[in-house]
Amino acid sequence: MHFADLDLDPKLLNAIEKMGFDKPTSIQSLAIPAAMKGRDILASSPTGTGKTAAFLLGAMQYLIDFPRRNPGFARVLIMTPTRELAYQVYEQANTLAAQTHLKIGVVTGGINYGSHKEIFEKNNDILIATPGRLMDYLNSENFHAEDVEVLILDEADRMLDMGFRKEMLRICDEAKNRKQCFLFSATLEGDSVELFAERILNDPALLEATPSRREKGKIHQWVHLSDNREHKVEQLEAILKSEDVEKAIVFVKTRERLEQLVGELFAKDIKTTWLRGEMPQDKRLAALKSFDTGRTKVLIATDVAARGIDVADISHVINFDMPRTADIYVHRIGRTGRAGKKGTAISFIEAHDVEILAKVERYTEQKLKRRTIKGLEPKHKEAKLPAKKKKDPEKMKAKKKAKKKAKKK
Repeated sequence: MHFADLDLDPKLLNAIEKMGFDKPTSIQSLAIPAAMKGRDILASSPTGTGKTAAFLLGAMQYLIDFPRRNPGFARVLIMTPTRELAYQVYEQANTLAAQTHLKIGVVTGGINYGSHKEIFEKNNDILIATPGRLMDYLNSENFHAEDVEVLILDEADRMLDMGFRKEMLRICDEAKNRKQCFLFSATLEGDSVELFAERILNDPALLEATPSRREKGKIHQWVHLSDNREHKVEQLEAILKSEDVEKAIVFVKTRERLEQLVGELFAKDIKTTWLRGEMPQDKRLAALKSFDTGRTKVLIATDVAARGIDVADISHVINFDMPRTADIYVHRIGRTGRAGKKGTAISFIEAHDVEILAKVERYTEQKLKRRTIKGLEPKHKEAKLPAKKKKDPEKMKAKKKAKKKAKKK
């Protein structure tokens, strides 16, 4: 299938061609026809498989087919969990709509309220927003959602995980005149997304995309055993100075460790940019732009600060500090190996990391290779997992008795 087979407007097809695309991805080939038929959509697709264009093209075709008749607020509302993702959707929307008359606005936190005034005073066709700031404008009556005809919840699973359920339901209630609603999620596993979808969607097209080999990336994963933090810094320096590192995200646990590592790498003549929590939005955007454009090839970040990063062509993800849970590990490394390209994920493992490493290997159902760097081999063998404490049978009996008594009461 080609984009030309999807019955899209020539203006959109020209924009797609200029972006260098010819064939739609699996999620695009499923979602665009369903959107053009007027269906609500519940869709899951892994990151990096073109879901943003999937919902944008469907929404834009609707706006072209049914032009605005009366002045008013946005007709398409797109909610995203983070500021960075909102701006990425905004940029892609502007690229796709370049040859149309569609007007697009973005509203997020971290920006002066006065900067958004113009967005609400003119006839916007598409508004992209984060939940918190949108609630502020709804509460102050600077924005009304009754003009919304297409409501799109992007990365709904992450918005629910981040505690935005109440805000999402409020938006759905406010946009009561909508004709369509699209809910996109990286996964439909668990009850939260499906239960939420049951409440807000009307007979949705259920789309679960299986990425083709062309779309799937391959991530090579391995670990380096590290004796201590100083050893890790030396290993990291050797990797970052190697020729095959084009763009690398280095993950650390805390802001304090981030600041320390930035200073250590600077002393080793390795230029970095960084993202940390509670960072002003203008500095966050400047850091991401420096990394995205290749001015800086190393980005250091904490998990909280890295939410919403979607930068193309990341060659390496490096876990300087291991994450707290296995699913966060999978989310971290998913930032490389996108759109059919190869990626590399490297983790440094100290003795206290063996437990989380074992959990990651169980979760991903693979044994991660152990590798060494010439001249930086570890002095110690890999630490053994701590033995599980045997349960005391007498204590177990006492607990059961106590539970039975509590139930009777």
